[in-house]
Amino acid sequence: MEKENTENLSYNYQGNGYIPHTWYVDNYGINEEQTYRIFIYKPDTTPPSEGFPIIYALDANSVFYTFVEAMRVQMGRSEKTGVYPAIIVGIGYQTDRPFSPNRFYDFTRPIPHENLPPHPRGLEWPDHGGADWFRPCIQSHLKVGIGKNLPVNKGKQTLFGHSLGGLFVLQTLYSSPHFFNTYIAGSPSLHWDSHFFKVQKEIFVKKIKQANLNLNVFIGVGELEKSYSSGMNKNAFEIYEELKGYKEYGMHADFKEFKEENHGSVLLPLINRAIKLGSG
Repeated sequence: MEKENTENLSYNYQGNGYIPHTWYVDNYGINEEQTYRIFIYKPDTTPPSEGFPIIYALDANSVFYTFVEAMRVQMGRSEKTGVYPAIIVGIGYQTDRPFSPNRFYDFTRPIPHENLPPHPRGLEWPDHGGADWFRPCIQSHLKVGIGKNLPVNKGKQTLFGHSLGGLFVLQTLYSSPHFFNTYIAGSPSLHWDSHFFKVQKEIFVKKIKQANLNLNVFIGVGELEKSYSSGMNKNAFEIYEELKGYKEYGMHADFKEFKEENHGSVLLPLINRAIKLGSG
């Protein structure tokens, strides 16, 4: 990783990366209580006059380097792959593990304890309920800092998340559809907070009617997730069916069930789809 364009950012370069043209920043403070590890990849090419498309990926500890390598392999033959150079920003945590329990707080809304889904291992869930704080912090703090220091195309901004991150992506779409242009939700944990979408539906439709937005939404799940008691595939398909009905308001929705993939393995085809949708 390299120290390019970091001196003017409001956080300290940490370096020591694994892939050229990537770096990360520890102790990035969105507020005084929580800090993050922010991973950044900037293509080693001349940016278009309007700037690079940009993809923001949640759970970056587990997906960032896969995103970058998939991008680097395919963008060299854009005319064949449909993948073009894009900035990738991973929002992660200060841990060497793939996932941090802090994600439960960042990706979920407050829910009464009695309404939480049962834990698959019979344990207590970690603290949750911070999504309505986390979401505007990404918009007003992280995106602003990135935009000041990197050549970003503000008309091509993508948010990617998987599992609880997928839930967060769709709740961001329904609550703040203007934050991003493309929303990619992998195996979204809609069973965690299905009530939100019923309550928010009327407000969401009103927003996209008035805003004249051009939105792209992709929802993907693994075929083997059909057997899960959470109703993962059914819930995801129902949201897709609702969203595709809003085409007249600038909504372009797509859904795919990836064959022979489970909740974890589906990340690989999802990332491949994300770099194509987010960079084109």
